[in-house]
Amino acid sequence: MPIPLFNSIASWLLKKRYHQIELFLKYPEEVQQEVLLNLIDFADETEVGLQYGYESITSYQRFAERVPIVTYEEMEPMIERARKGEQNIFWPTAIKWFAKSSGTTNAKSKFIPVSTEALEDCHYKSGKDLLCLYLNNNPDSQLFTGKSLRLGGSKELYEDNGTYFGDLSAILIDNMPFWAELSSTPSNRVSLMSEWEHKLQAIIEESIQENVTSLAGVPSWMLVLLNQVIEKTGKRHLFEIWENLEVYFHGGVSFNPYREQYRQLLPRERFRYYEIYNASEGFFAIQDQNNSQDLLLMLDYGIFYEFIPMDTFGKPEQKVIPLWEVQQGVNYAIIITTNAGLWRYQIGDTVRFTSTSPYRIRITGRTKHHINVFGEELIIENSEEALKRVCTQTGASIKEYTVAPIFMSGGEKGAHEWLVEFRNPPKDLQEFSEQLDKALQQLNSDYEAKRYKNITLNPIRLNVARDNLFYDWLKAKGKLGGQHKIPRLSNSREYMDELLKDNQPISQV
Repeated sequence: MPIPLFNSIASWLLKKRYHQIELFLKYPEEVQQEVLLNLIDFADETEVGLQYGYESITSYQRFAERVPIVTYEEMEPMIERARKGEQNIFWPTAIKWFAKSSGTTNAKSKFIPVSTEALEDCHYKSGKDLLCLYLNNNPDSQLFTGKSLRLGGSKELYEDNGTYFGDLSAILIDNMPFWAELSSTPSNRVSLMSEWEHKLQAIIEESIQENVTSLAGVPSWMLVLLNQVIEKTGKRHLFEIWENLEVYFHGGVSFNPYREQYRQLLPRERFRYYEIYNASEGFFAIQDQNNSQDLLLMLDYGIFYEFIPMDTFGKPEQKVIPLWEVQQGVNYAIIITTNAGLWRYQIGDTVRFTSTSPYRIRITGRTKHHINVFGEELIIENSEEALKRVCTQTGASIKEYTVAPIFMSGGEKGAHEWLVEFRNPPKDLQEFSEQLDKALQQLNSDYEAKRYKNITLNPIRLNVARDNLFYDWLKAKGKLGGQHKIPRLSNSREYMDELLKDNQPISQV
């Protein structure tokens, strides 16, 4: 099909979808109520539906009273039965795909069910919407004149019963229509290669020959790929390789620590960055404005949302509220009910609403990945913003980092220990450490209170990681590429002690 005709057809379809998006922007509560009741009605004869009497549930209030909040561990026995071929347990249509997710570096993997409905009405629909919103904001885009360079995971076959599992990105690639491959690079064959380092080289070989107009993938792993592209080609920046490159669609980890490094690779003011919020459990939000860090919560993907204010999370007084009761500025844990049979499922992410008309969010971290050993309530949003500020002040840039508590012992006060792998280290590490500590206090009043005159917490301890420490650590665990992430904040020293052991001798301030 000629490119101009393809552009015209695509633009028409995307504009048509934009009118549907406007509907949930105008009537968010009604759309969410309808989503919930449709899910309940569809699954009323499943094992879960019969257990909780879905047939007689006609309101959110009754649903919330009958159906409990669940974690993956509580749902795992049902998921394992589904993986062995049983059907109609928590969702009425057959589920043969399971997105393998291990969160950060946990040895125990999770297998998240992916239904046909979730593929079509959530994951693929969101891909179209991402383009719809981007093109609506950038009518002069030439996106469809070239290809999208995508960076995903690998696929494995669960051979005992014909069900499949792998990274979500691999499941999506394996199921997408043939025409989608024509607009992407690398080929499906290369995209689904399982060995990460060989796969990187194959991606480079294929993609440098193409007219790439967009990038899509997790920032940390995409940066590894793009730096290798520069190294292989000997070019100064990516526009010397792909002159028509115009946007990077990213998600999976916070972009803030990598922003300056991308600007060096992509030194063009009009280049766009668009963030998405997706997970193995579903696709949740899309940046809907140029030059914004706010993400529009997508309300018609077959996902019903509930939220727990983090100041009550895990406590006897824990409070669960629907979308229409949230407030701006509050940190919430997300609970989802989905068209793959996850019912009131605790996904483990936390968000903060920046707007309630429409509902826009920012991702603030994970319910398990924060530090609250001393009552300081430090979250990933704090650490990312503090690093961004201090790197700007000092001219430094980082590759990876992790933070853990130093526990009180023998009369010694506690502290936070940082392990940072720099791409460009600061000239004065002591100043970097002091400015980082100061920035954290400015961003988090609880941390500031604990640091006041060193009454509870001493200043941070900063360790400089050797080159490729985090990469080598993930490689040793067999967790390169895909959705695998470095644990940023932890209430324990498990990750920190492992990494420090492999970082001898330690450079410390």
